[in-house]
Amino acid sequence: MSDGTARGSAYPSEDYSYPTALMTDMYEYTMLDAALQDGTASRRCVFEVFTRHLPAGRRYGVAAGQGRILDALESFHLGEEDLRFLSDQGIVSPGTISWLERFSFSGSIRGYREGEMFFPNSPILQVEGSFAECTLLETLILSILNYDSAVASAASRMASAANGRPCMDMGGRRTNEWSAVAASRAAVVGGFQGTANLLAAKLYGLKPIGTAAHCFTLLHDSERDAFTSQIQALGVDTTLLTDTYDIEQAVRTAVEVAGPELGGVRIDSGDLASLAQRVRNQLDALGATTTKITVTNDLDEYALASLQTAPVDSYGVGTMLVTGSGAPTCAMVYKLSEREGSDGVMVPVAKKSPDKATVPGRKLAYRSYEYGLADCEHVISGSEDQLAAFAPDEGWKNLLVQYMDGGESDARYQGHEAITAAHAYRAKALSELPITAQSLMKGDPVIPTEVLSL
Repeated sequence: MSDGTARGSAYPSEDYSYPTALMTDMYEYTMLDAALQDGTASRRCVFEVFTRHLPAGRRYGVAAGQGRILDALESFHLGEEDLRFLSDQGIVSPGTISWLERFSFSGSIRGYREGEMFFPNSPILQVEGSFAECTLLETLILSILNYDSAVASAASRMASAANGRPCMDMGGRRTNEWSAVAASRAAVVGGFQGTANLLAAKLYGLKPIGTAAHCFTLLHDSERDAFTSQIQALGVDTTLLTDTYDIEQAVRTAVEVAGPELGGVRIDSGDLASLAQRVRNQLDALGATTTKITVTNDLDEYALASLQTAPVDSYGVGTMLVTGSGAPTCAMVYKLSEREGSDGVMVPVAKKSPDKATVPGRKLAYRSYEYGLADCEHVISGSEDQLAAFAPDEGWKNLLVQYMDGGESDARYQGHEAITAAHAYRAKALSELPITAQSLMKGDPVIPTEVLSL
């Protein structure tokens, strides 16, 4: 474990001033307590994160949050007050309190890269270690992956619909204050360029954006006074909000105050396509031909697609981004797929519940291609020895990377550089899927998933 600094980066990782080891469900601790008492807690286990289905009509998902998991595990331990809480509430026995005093995750984690596409039954993350240490991670891992991947998946659809125009996160006021920070990071993994959330910008080295709201204009005796004040404070390269009163008059005043070098104007209401066209023509007529137009106002991927022919230079997206554009979770689950038996031999295990059956055994994952485009996701399950001997077909891409080994995280997947790499990786991975992946029409996953049990 590291000291909380994102290695390979000038930026700190998340500062968890609260115990991530309590960001869990009570039954994980009661299971731990029982397993410690009956002697099964030390059994070696493999847990797997996957989703049985994508949100209705979605063609793909984008994996995000793995770096945040590594950050969270660096502070995954319990202090005296936390242990006292567990004891006072009668959640665990004194023997388990003693075990928890010494706890530090020493297992291994591998899975899909941040920014990678995933599909039903993709083994997005695999956690290996003792039952005791792996079971405690379930809720934390799922809460991070489910939310971050939902936001990244929505962001990816929005970035595609924007057709190369920058999208910025403005969703902080539309969600929980902590999920707002997570959403900013996930949005950039999913293809966004920056965020209005300053804590996210500080923690992850993201590009901060923002200038002024309607209240700033309303504060002043006139719109001209407000624009003059903003330009004096921020320079002519700032973006002025033009729809507090009359947009046409506001644009005229903005150019009069800032000159033709005005950086940008923002439109936050009305028929955005029509208004953007009128504002562009007006700006050009006033000589402000380089002034950019940003639009906001409850945008989603469908609204962005409808604006592709409008003269808009960038978008600010809020509510629909941080709520996954109607799919705020990816329905990922964390299931035991292999465990050590009483004889010390690893045994594949699986649920047989109706509609919730799982595939036993640890997994490998590959993607095959034809003519440069992905045509199938291949999930291979089996014993450790069987998987070690498995030879994928020529040209198959291995989708799994090692995030942690023996409790030590790989610094390449934490910090600002990791987010930048994930941002670029998503664009490349999406370009390798059939073009129908970028369709906003409802349909099946763009490629099938084939599961082979050895």
